[in-house]
Order: sequence, then structure tokens, then C-alpha cells
Amino acid sequence: MDKIQTLTSENAVVVFSKSTCCLCYAVNMLFQELGVNPLVHELDHDPDGWEIEMALVTLGCNSPPAPAVFIGGNLVGSTNEVMSLHLRGALIPLIRPYQTFA
Repeated sequence: MDKIQTLTSENAVVVFSKSTCCLCYAVNMLFQELGVNPLVHELDHDPDGWEIEMALVTLGCNSPPAPAVFIGGNLVGSTNEVMSLHLRGALIPLIRPYQTFA
């Protein structure tokens, strides 16, 4: 979907989220604690949210597809993938160029 492409190409870190999702909140807080201010696109506040969700599933996101995290225009995945990367020490190198502090 064009909206996904536009948002992920114009922003370093994008989280497709839902305002009522606790896992989305946890991922967003993790990025903020690591010094990254992602663009958080709330699917439940977007009239095209359902279409975006279906497009995210097509791209490989789990169902439900929120949160869906893109870093540097690349799909990283959902909560499990982000937390696994973080626990293995592989998330920091991905986000280092986008951190607001060292």
C-alpha cells in the first residue's frame, strides 16, 4: 500500500500501532527509552487502518499485525522480533543512526 511505503521511506523508524494495544505501547516505550522517537501511526485512528493492516499481513507481519516496526525502511517485525533483537544485542546497531542520544 502506498501509505506504508510513503511513511516508511520518509521516516527512519515507524511503528504501525493501535492505541489500545499494550504490546504496541511496550514497543513504543522501548524505542523511547533507547533514544529513538519513532513515527507512531495509530491504525485505529486512520480511516484506511483496516487496509493498512491487511497490507502489513501481506508483507509478512503476524496477525494481528500491530505493532509492525520498520527501521530504515525495512520491516523488522512485531513485538517478538523487536524484543528478540534487543535481547540478542542486535537492535541497538539497527537504531544507532536514529538515536537522539548516545
